[in-house]
Amino acid sequence: MNQKLTVLLATTSAVTAANVYLNQPLLGAVAASFGVAPDALGAVPTATQLGYAAGILLFVPAGDSRDRRRLILGLGTASALALAACAVSTGVCALMVSSFAVGLLSPVPQLVTPLAVALAGNAGRGRIVGTVQGGLLIGVLASRAYAGALGELVGWRPVYGCSAALTLLLMLVLRRTLPYVPAAGDIGYRATLSSLPRLFAAHPLVRRITLSGALVGIAFGAFWTALTFLLEGHYRLGPTVIGLFGLVAAASALASPYAGRLADRLGHRGALAALIGLVAVGWFVLLPGGTGLGWLIAGVVVLDVGVWGSQAACQTALFTLDPALHNRLNTLYFTFRFLGIAVGSLVGTVAWVGGGWSAVAGTGVAATAAGLIVAVLPACRRPPILSHIPMLIPVWSGSSAPLKGSVVMIRVHLAVRSRRLAHERLEARAQVHGVPRGRQ
Repeated sequence: MNQKLTVLLATTSAVTAANVYLNQPLLGAVAASFGVAPDALGAVPTATQLGYAAGILLFVPAGDSRDRRRLILGLGTASALALAACAVSTGVCALMVSSFAVGLLSPVPQLVTPLAVALAGNAGRGRIVGTVQGGLLIGVLASRAYAGALGELVGWRPVYGCSAALTLLLMLVLRRTLPYVPAAGDIGYRATLSSLPRLFAAHPLVRRITLSGALVGIAFGAFWTALTFLLEGHYRLGPTVIGLFGLVAAASALASPYAGRLADRLGHRGALAALIGLVAVGWFVLLPGGTGLGWLIAGVVVLDVGVWGSQAACQTALFTLDPALHNRLNTLYFTFRFLGIAVGSLVGTVAWVGGGWSAVAGTGVAATAAGLIVAVLPACRRPPILSHIPMLIPVWSGSSAPLKGSVVMIRVHLAVRSRRLAHERLEARAQVHGVPRGRQ
């Protein structure tokens, strides 16, 4: 894959991911416009993140069996219309519904990353993932500066209007330049969705990566939602300065490609231990943030390097599995990730109202510690009943084996194992009671 296409895909991730985070520095301005308290707008970023998680769950699996180019163009165009709906919202409820739609239609980066890996092949997988994730990170963090500055200059509604126009322009460029890549398998859409729970259950690596990502997402969501309340309420700063914190954190984008390489060199466990540990360090730096902006600035950089670096390392680890599963692996990871961020946004708001910044920091430290423990857990054996589940995975990843035959095989294996377990119980009972085996 050439450098121009890599930059274009990273730009696509940046622009489409930015749309999900536009509302965070605008909460104060929107609250003033609607005549409500800023705390009442805490549900808006939560609705956006829940929509994003739903969009990842519903649309990203289709990338394993459908034309990714068409999916990217269709979702991007629809998300531009949802942004326009946000711009003309007349109340909190209308904005929440429109924000949910923006999130629902914005999982383009989760389709772009597997596409980039498919175009690049096996060479430099970690580097490609890190570069595309770096674009996503720049979009997420720079969107706060862009939305805050433009919102203070012309109001919050034009922010959504400009983002809608920029997204449409990007879709026109992609329509002319994005290559077609055949689907990795011929699996049907319903089969991809139904395979997700079993894919999660069958792979210890997938379980650890997704659950750890969700817990780190809680810490991330709690921070960025509560940060707006802290800067507006305690430091009396406006949307422009609040948005500049996004530019400060954008420095962490420079570390994202190195995080992917770190996973290539150290393995996913070592890389995740280092990067999630960095998130914990960031929270301890942020703890006195209510007493000085210097602590906040330093903590933002450290925390975001760890959060986004760990995300790149997680995806690099997942993409070592079967390429026919890449979109579904991305679906599982980002569904859990953004559910975690949505929960974090809500929990961060509740913690801020109940205990201020110290309660928010305590929540972040606890969620990060849990994520670190899950990430470095040693591989454990699956429960016996799960030992037969991998036989279903080839059917859902494009295999031509008939489903009926696989089901019969599973029934036979389960029946044999059931009889074996019953025989072992009889032998154990005979040994305990001293009954000769011939008289059982």
